[in-house]
Amino acid sequence: MTGNSNKWMIAVTVIMGTIMSALDTSIVNVALPFMRGNLGASIDEITWVATGYMLSNVIVMPIIGMLSSRLGRKTLYGFSIFLFTVSSMLCGLSWSLSSLVVFRIIQGIGGGALIPVSQAILRESFPPEEQGLAMGIYGFGVVLGPAFGPTLGGWLTDNYSWPWIFYINVPIGMLNLLLVYRFLHDPAYLKREKGKIDFPGLGLLVIGLGALQLMLEKGERRDWFQSDFILALLGIAVIGLSLFVLWELVTDRPVVNLRLLKDANFASGTLLGGVLGMGLYGSLFLLPLFLQQILGYPALDSGLALMPRSLAMALAMPLAGRFYNKAGPRFLIGIGLIITAFSFWQLSAISLDVGFWDIFEPQFLQGVGFGMIFVALSTAALSTIRKTKMTDAAGLYNVVRQVFGSIGISLTATQLTRGESIYGSVLSTHVNVFNQKVNNWVGVMTGVFAQKGADQVTAHSRTLQLLNSNLMRQAAMLAYNRVFLLVTFLFIAAIPLIILLKSSDHSSSGEIMVD
Repeated sequence: MTGNSNKWMIAVTVIMGTIMSALDTSIVNVALPFMRGNLGASIDEITWVATGYMLSNVIVMPIIGMLSSRLGRKTLYGFSIFLFTVSSMLCGLSWSLSSLVVFRIIQGIGGGALIPVSQAILRESFPPEEQGLAMGIYGFGVVLGPAFGPTLGGWLTDNYSWPWIFYINVPIGMLNLLLVYRFLHDPAYLKREKGKIDFPGLGLLVIGLGALQLMLEKGERRDWFQSDFILALLGIAVIGLSLFVLWELVTDRPVVNLRLLKDANFASGTLLGGVLGMGLYGSLFLLPLFLQQILGYPALDSGLALMPRSLAMALAMPLAGRFYNKAGPRFLIGIGLIITAFSFWQLSAISLDVGFWDIFEPQFLQGVGFGMIFVALSTAALSTIRKTKMTDAAGLYNVVRQVFGSIGISLTATQLTRGESIYGSVLSTHVNVFNQKVNNWVGVMTGVFAQKGADQVTAHSRTLQLLNSNLMRQAAMLAYNRVFLLVTFLFIAAIPLIILLKSSDHSSSGEIMVD
């Protein structure tokens, strides 16, 4: 990857891999009920189809710098595409739940390297004045992949069958392999490293990060710290990651270069990326759930209803990339955080009578805000990293965003469940025989059911069931409002962090920084 030669073909090549990897984090979600029926799995068992992919994905990301230096970046990227494509085919051909989970883990290993390596390649393929544009292209895959995943997954599952959510990767992967062979080349500065591998660091990373990710995936279903299993995972994660950090800071050849975090610009950018991941993945989890469970949208329709955000991001990213050098990262990220916070504040005020435009406007604003933040942040966070350390930094940056995204999903799910319980209890205290409005409503609805042919006892029973259903929907609506408000505060709280970012990318050509 030298100079500007073939930069657009290089961009097309790596963005295909990025989209496939990012898409597969969410495309399976709508197909899980169908997989469960075909494979005879319980609800807890079938979630391993998603958990296995995320676990291997997260574990591979931080070590891609080490893998790249040993295998060469072109070889690593090509092998990852090959592994991802073959495992996708095997996922579709799976004959049991166990085989599907194993193939999904292998798919996650292949997909985990694609996103960070793509980011590093794009940074080097475009000149300094086009770094914002490069990160705008990169953002298409990382942000739009999860956004379009549920829609595409729902369409394929409804019109064909669930294996097709995996088969669709095969022709794209084969084409991507041809493009890799033709257009990707290792940069001149990348020297192959030999010698012993940091196995203690690698082992501690796998144990600590694996336990943390598994805890986040299973916590809500196991009632968090009421479960001995979750407490054990927490202990393993804390001990494993603590020992990992200590070891990596003293060993000569660390598997993950944590010393990069000594740079305040990269550290603050990585932390902001984590905040963005929490908000993005948390909202991607919340909105489809709200549309399907509260408003009664089918899976495909809920995916289509989320399109305004995706379209807005598609418009905002190239514009943010074009204006990056003029406006600077602080301005773009600051405005993006404010717009995004305002959009979630709008969602915190919606009711059960919400209409199309009540959902459209906040989503569109979210897309604009996310697009501005993502492009500027991805560019600024890596702006002071040496080219020789770019792959290490990209892996670290992306794994933080991914882990924080899992934290965001776990926190929103927990707060939503607790909110429904709290508001349900509060509302039920006002629904009793001493409330004249409730008595009047019960009397009217009992009469309505009686007019439709039900006897008095049945009519009264149906009325009470309807009353309870309405109460639970109102409690759920208030819980969603509360969680959206918490996300609003999250983005507002992140605004002070932009002070630590470099105000411009001009002072650095990517050649100053820590080793």
